[in-house]
Amino acid sequence: MRINKLLSNLGICSRKEANRLIEANRVIVNGINCMPGQWVEESDKILIDKKPIVKNNKIYIILNKPAGIICTSAKEIENNIITYMNYPKYIFPVGRLDKDSQGLILMTNDGELTNKILKSENEHEKEYIVTVDKDFDETFILKMSQGVDIGGIKTKPCKISKITNNTFKIILTQGLNRQIRKMSKAFGYTVTKLERVRIMNIKIDKLKIGHWRELSKSEVEELINS
Repeated sequence: MRINKLLSNLGICSRKEANRLIEANRVIVNGINCMPGQWVEESDKILIDKKPIVKNNKIYIILNKPAGIICTSAKEIENNIITYMNYPKYIFPVGRLDKDSQGLILMTNDGELTNKILKSENEHEKEYIVTVDKDFDETFILKMSQGVDIGGIKTKPCKISKITNNTFKIILTQGLNRQIRKMSKAFGYTVTKLERVRIMNIKIDKLKIGHWRELSKSEVEELINS
């Protein structure tokens, strides 16, 4: 695979940072300065700043993201999740949770697992608790569950159940941009609070807003094998 992808998959740095290191002639492959976009093997002798690369231990963290924090690794963007967490090692968010929403976001340095999770065909479940600006009826629940046209795209059927007159639980297997907000808006409702409480087998449980924790070994194993 290409050198920047390998370094990202091994949890050493982002692809963007890898490109920067290569352009600065700080990466050597088998005794020769690495070229941008170069193809490499894990068996190759790769040095960064004349030191052999070390395959970092994989990191798996869940954060209960507050509203207002943006799920991007771009530190130049205000309120980005990387600066917010200030974690001492290289990690990045798996997927997104929009700025106005709160709840569970997975942070890792495992590029291969990230690619697996983000493949829509894997049908991974994500669960949300949603509050809207006015009461709804059973017709709303039925139509939401059948799939909704959100502007030329019809969402996949989903599981949805009523919690209170203006709050519902919804389980999606796709992740379109601001999907739940657009689905609700199609029926005349505005989302006032959106919280993600589960991704696959990982639940937010009693994790407080703004706090994070490492996943247990069993959680990681189930996540990888899903």
